[in-house]
Parts: sequence; C-alpha cells; structure tokens
Amino acid sequence: MIEAFYMAISPSYLMYMTIGVMLGLVVGTLPGLTATMGTALLVPFTFALPTGEGIAMLGGLYVCAMFSDAIPACLVNTPGTPAAMATGFDGYPMVKQGRGQEAIVAACFSSALGTIFGAACYLLLAWPMVSIALKFGPAQFFWLGVFALTIIGSLAGNSILKGIAGASIGIIISCIGISHAGEINRFTLNIPELRGGVSLVAALIGVFAVPQVFSMILNLKKQEFVAEYKPEKGVILKTIKKVLSAPVHFLRSAVIGSFIGILPGAGSPIAAIVSYNEAVRWSKDKSQYGKGDIRGVTASEIANNAAAPAAMIPLVTLGVPGSAPAAVIAGALMLRGLNPGPELFASNSALVYSFGWSLLIAGIVVFFVGMLATPLLVRVIKIPLRLLAPMIMFLAIIGAYAIRNNVFDVYLMLIIGVFVFLIRKLGFHPGPIGLGFILGPIIEPSLVQALYISHA
Repeated sequence: MIEAFYMAISPSYLMYMTIGVMLGLVVGTLPGLTATMGTALLVPFTFALPTGEGIAMLGGLYVCAMFSDAIPACLVNTPGTPAAMATGFDGYPMVKQGRGQEAIVAACFSSALGTIFGAACYLLLAWPMVSIALKFGPAQFFWLGVFALTIIGSLAGNSILKGIAGASIGIIISCIGISHAGEINRFTLNIPELRGGVSLVAALIGVFAVPQVFSMILNLKKQEFVAEYKPEKGVILKTIKKVLSAPVHFLRSAVIGSFIGILPGAGSPIAAIVSYNEAVRWSKDKSQYGKGDIRGVTASEIANNAAAPAAMIPLVTLGVPGSAPAAVIAGALMLRGLNPGPELFASNSALVYSFGWSLLIAGIVVFFVGMLATPLLVRVIKIPLRLLAPMIMFLAIIGAYAIRNNVFDVYLMLIIGVFVFLIRKLGFHPGPIGLGFILGPIIEPSLVQALYISHA
C-alpha cells in the first residue's frame, strides 16, 4: 500500500488524475451527460497512457462528475445525473432563498468528504465489506428499493396521497417495454421504439428540466432571473463549519453510501435516496427538509460520492462492477489484458491500491477545484430567464438524445415533461415521480428473481 501511495503522488499520476477531474466537472454539469457516458468516452484516449495513469484519469472523471452533477440540480433544479436528484430537493430552494453559494459549497465539501470516506473503505476494508455485500440477493434488493420509496413521505408536500400517486406514475413509466418476467410487451401501444423501455436519463430530464423551462417561460413577466444573488464574504468557512458541526449526520450518510456502493447494481442514485430518507427520519426537526435545509444537500452528496469509490471494491476483489462507470473501468482494464478480480488483486496489488489512493486524492482535488469554480458557477442564476430557458432546453435535448443516439428519446422527454408540468398544477411534486422511475427497474426484477428462487 505504501508503494501504491508513492505511485499515486507521482507527477504523472497527479497530472492525469487532475485532467480527469476537470473533464468530470464539465460532464456532470451538463444535464444528460452521465458519469458512465463520460468515462466511456474517455476510455479510448487513455490507451496511449500507462495503465496506472489511464485508470487514475478515469477515476478522477468519475469522482468529479459525482460532485458536479449537483451544480445544475441546485442552480436550475435540473439534476446533471440521476444521483443528484435528491440534492435538488433542498439545493434549489436554497438558491431561491439567495443561498446559492452556500448550496454549492455544501455540495462540494460534502462530495469531498464522501469521496475520501469511500476511498478509505476501498483501501482498508475491501475484503471484509465484500463478504457482507455478497449476502445481498434479489429479495434484499427488493426490500432496499421498497425502503427507498419511503422517502415519498418527505417529498409529498401537503398530500401523502399525491406523493404515492406520483411514485406510482414513475413506476408505471419504468414498466414500459418488455417485462422482466414473461418477456411480453407492456404499455408499448404497438410502438416498436418503446420495446426497449424509456431511457432513465431522458425520463429524468423530462420530469425535472422540461417543467422547469416551462415555469421559467411563464415567469418571464414576473421575474428576470432564477433568484437574487449577492456575493458574501466568509460563506465558504461558514458552510464548512455547518457541515462539520453534524458528525453523526456525516458518518451515517457516508456509511450508507459506502455500503450501498458495494452492492453490485445499486449505485449512487439509491445511496443518495436512502441517505436522504434516513437524514429526514433521524432528524428532530423535519419541517425544513425540502424547503432549503443544508442537511438535505449534504446527506445526498456525502452518500452518492462515498458510493463512487466503494463501487470499485467488488470490481477489484471479485471482478463484479458495483456501478455502471465501474463496469466501464472494468472494460478499460480488460482491454489492457488485465482481468479485474482476485487474480488482479493478488498479482498486481500495487495497481489496485494506487487506484484507491488516486480516488482519495481526487476527492481532495475536487474540493479545491469546486471552491475555485463556485463564485463563477453561482453566477448562472444571474443569466436572464429569456436566455437561460432556451439554453437549458437545448442541453436537455442533447442530453436525452446522446444516451442512445435516438431522437425518439427526445420526443419521450418532451411528452413526460409536458405531463409533469400539467400535473404540477394539480399539486403533484416531481420528486416522487422521478423516485418511482429510478426505483422501478430495481424493485421489479429483484421481486421476480426472488419469487423464482423461492419457487413462489
């Protein structure tokens, strides 16, 4: 591990890892460009680099994308990736209250803490944590998904019934396509393009970004900007003190994020949702959640960033990726003739541990990059709505199209967006709809597999 640390702090490792962090800042900030897509696009460019530096660069991009997706979630209520959905629940209200810089600093510092905690788990606890994670089967994943749905209570606003109905709508949308049990078409309306299901990113952009754009257009006469923003001195230190003043909250979110990150297939979105749910459940004062509580931002960001390095643990120990970006990194290793798993851990442990150190250092670099960029990033809310609305719409269309290079996804995004915009007028919150859509593909296959296994 000491040899690996010296490798990770060598100038070449640090340089390429920092380049990866810079690219991750761009990838996460643009709605639709997920960490998975960013790492996949970067893989061919790492072939010219030595293995260690190439993997460190991919790790840097992955870690930073998990922070930077919080920027559009907070500033314009449009999550950059599914993992940032829960961040926007409190981040955007903070921006509306003129606390935009505080929201971004809280997200950045929490992301750094979460990444460092997850990377420490990777370096110190890989084998014992994997043995626990392996005990999770389909039945446990089903109940984990159902447990995550309990967050609806804190998102539903004034009506728990509308919250449950919203989540049901999200789950029904996630059921479109070929079923997991009988392999039959469901809700496809004889449209061939729907057989493959609805793209997760396109649906989430439709749920969060498109209604936001319509709201901006309707508010053009009433307000010129998203919110007022006046730079304040000392915001960074005050926010860091606020985050550090709740060590139990930090530890709970970090442990949840790391553990769920290790579970193959669960990933950062589930980690963020469960962590947010637990933060609300254990809080003495629940009234401020969803209205601009900094604890909502930190719970989500600590967990989804702790899950990112932790998702690499089953990859390097068992050869089983814990998340989609981890699967891309596994592919990058295989293309170099290295098979992730016990063999790699035994034969090339310096490479495995240097990657862990690179992820930990990337968390620190993300903090400094985020702090330098925050004053500039917050100024996005000072762009006039007449310019900001078409800009977000343009990025939303590109994001929806880019995932599968399918223009049909753009149409679906617009249809879902118009639908959510209309039912928002009836008092429905978009959060439960997005929540149902994220959890549907986890709950249903797990239930079907559990029933098969138990011969029920």
